[in-house]
Amino acid sequence: MFVKSIMKPAHRSYTAKTDDRLSGILNLLNEHDLQAMPVLDDRKFLGMVSKEIIYRAYFNADQSKEIFLNETTAGDIAENEDFYIHDEEVFERTLPAFKGFPLLAVVDKERNFQGLVTRFDVIEQFESAFGSKKKGIRIAFTSEESSGRIERLGDIIKSYHENVISLATFDETDKLARRIVLKIEKKDNIEQFTNKLEKTGFRILSVKEV
Repeated sequence: MFVKSIMKPAHRSYTAKTDDRLSGILNLLNEHDLQAMPVLDDRKFLGMVSKEIIYRAYFNADQSKEIFLNETTAGDIAENEDFYIHDEEVFERTLPAFKGFPLLAVVDKERNFQGLVTRFDVIEQFESAFGSKKKGIRIAFTSEESSGRIERLGDIIKSYHENVISLATFDETDKLARRIVLKIEKKDNIEQFTNKLEKTGFRILSVKEV
């Protein structure tokens, strides 16, 4: 999955122009309960503006609040010019890219603004990957690192006619085993299925209906 498949497109994103006054930007942030928005020069992404950035700039300015908000522009105080990700990047790259900020701009190779990805969007995708919104049986187990283990698991799933909701794998800290979390639809053969997994070399950690 690519970033462009989960982003909010440019025409649905709130953005600021470099010459927009902070008074209007602050009103927009408050009106739509936004934490931040990208600053653009035409279509080029220049950085971010947020309530925190505005308040910090005002604190450091030797001006009255009214003059500061009505005369200072987004381009004057924009920060975080590197808070962007390319639209052709894979989805997994979004998580480490946030750097404590609530959103990322999505840009093309020329740094033209294409849309936004928020932390909420990323969380939703992880929920989808784990099948969090669909009820089923969650089975956590480990397997020694070896070739063909997923194929072996697939054969067992097929032989028991299980309907898979989600499947995820994680490295164990010692790197000699891999944790696997499988979520399947609830059926009457769960005990037989997990017994077969154990007999085939998988070590069951937990079985829980979620």
